[in-house]
Parts: sequence; C-alpha cells; structure tokens
Amino acid sequence: MNFAKKIIKHFVNRKENWSIGIYVGTSLVDFVSPENIQNPVLTAKDVKDVPAEFVADPFMLNENGIWYMFFEVMNAADQKGDIALATSSDGFDWTYQQIVIDEYFHLSYPYVFKSNNEYYLIPESNEVNSIRLYKAVDFPTKWIFVKDLMSGDKYSDASVFYFQNYWWLLTSVKSSDILYLYYASDLLGTWIEHPKSPVIKGNKNIARPGGRVVVSDGKIIRYTQDDEDLYGNQVRAFEITDLTTKNYEEKQITENSIIKGSGRGWNKTGMHNIDPHKIGEHKWIACVDGYQISWNFRSRRHNFL
Repeated sequence: MNFAKKIIKHFVNRKENWSIGIYVGTSLVDFVSPENIQNPVLTAKDVKDVPAEFVADPFMLNENGIWYMFFEVMNAADQKGDIALATSSDGFDWTYQQIVIDEYFHLSYPYVFKSNNEYYLIPESNEVNSIRLYKAVDFPTKWIFVKDLMSGDKYSDASVFYFQNYWWLLTSVKSSDILYLYYASDLLGTWIEHPKSPVIKGNKNIARPGGRVVVSDGKIIRYTQDDEDLYGNQVRAFEITDLTTKNYEEKQITENSIIKGSGRGWNKTGMHNIDPHKIGEHKWIACVDGYQISWNFRSRRHNFL
C-alpha cells in the first residue's frame, strides 16, 4: 500500500447514511417520491432509546387504520442491528416508538407478515447461520422467538409468501450472488429445497431479495437488490411466471430499476429495499430505504514513520 493510500485509510472514514422514505405508485413497478411529503420520513435522529447510526430495511403492515413499520436500527453502542417500530395514521407522517427485538447478534430486514390472525416476523440473522421466525405475543411491541426455519448457512434477506397452498421462501447469502428457493406446506413445518434451487447463481445484479414478495391479481412479483460493483445501488422487479414444487420460471418486468439512487439528498447513492401495499385502485404506497455516502476525517493521530 502506497503512502497516499495509507493516509486515506487511516484518516478518512467512509460512512453509509441510510434512512427511510415513503413512495407512491400506480402499479407494482411504478413508484415515485410523493410531492406532498418530505423524504426521508425516518432517520437515525428519530431513534430515542438507543444511539443510532442509521435506519434501513423497512417493512410495514396496516391494521385497523394504523400503519406499523418495522425496520433495522444500527445500534452505535454495540455495532449490531436491532429491530424497531414506528407508527402512522396515514402512511406519510411517522412517529418512532421503540426497539422491539434486541438480540446478542445482528438483526436486519424485519420481514413482517400476518397469517391466520397471528403476526410473524423473520429478520435477517445470518450472524448465527439461521433463518429465525418470531411471533407477536402482544402486537406490535412484544415478540418471541418460535424456531429456526432453517440453519447452517449465512442466509440473507429471507422473504416468504403464500401461493397455491404452499409457503415459499426466497433467500440469498452474504455474497449476494445466489438465490435459493424453499417450500413448505406449513409455515412451522419442514422446509424443502426446491429442485430448481438455486434459481440464480453467480449474479449480484438480481439474486439478493430487495423487499416483500407481492402476490396480487394472480401475479407474483419479487424485488431484488442490485449489488454489482456497489452494495444496494438499485432495486429491480421480476414476475414469477411458473411456480410449482417442480418448476420455477421468472421474467424481468422492465429493464429499468424500480427505485435507485437519485444523485442527490438522502438517497443520493443508492436504494435497496421496497415494501409495497395496495391502498386503492391503481394506487400503491411503499416504504423504501436509501443512502448517501459521507467521508469524515478521523480525530486520532497516526505515525506513519
């Protein structure tokens, strides 16, 4: 390493400033930042119960007219992700509430969903080589660990959905270039790897999940983050056109990204997660995340001689 690179490494700190926004759209592949709100709607400054470096990976539910958003808070105290909660009455104006899941290991990507009147949440927990299922005992603030859906690898961004009498699970790994597919007849039952799995190999552009898998009007839409060259630079959309326990086919809906870095402001550098929800005829609302990179000089002195 030459002298100039040593100076950069020791004196300059690269920081990714993630925050959360709200987008609206006319379809599952057409989203924009609404003119009537100022994004981002949640930042690290909104977190009150722990020292936060950033917030990211939002997912939400609407129950009885209230929106509940779950997301990662990077806790500066232990440099691990916790799962936090914010609420909104209209989906646009959000109030931070509290940390709801705190483990001794890193958590992110809190994929929350409802099944048979029960609330479940699957956070990313690849630090302990497992896909962990949590259940609400007092929604939305109290959650208990139920079981490992699978273990043995650094599974990343597990995304589940129900379709034609089966539960399906898509997950990647830390390298972001492989997409595995599993299925089960019961959420709490045995998960079987699909015969076509991995359905994507060696492609960081389209492998790693980038948000909720949406089943709407008989179509299955999966979102994938593009991690080629730069982690989390944009999100693409694919339609799964053939899904059985024996076959898997998909096609990219549009060559354009669904969301991406804007080139300025809170999401200048990139975006990597979207969770859309239908709120009317041809009307969708989605929580998204984005980031910009900042470069800070370290305060410590170093001797290179």
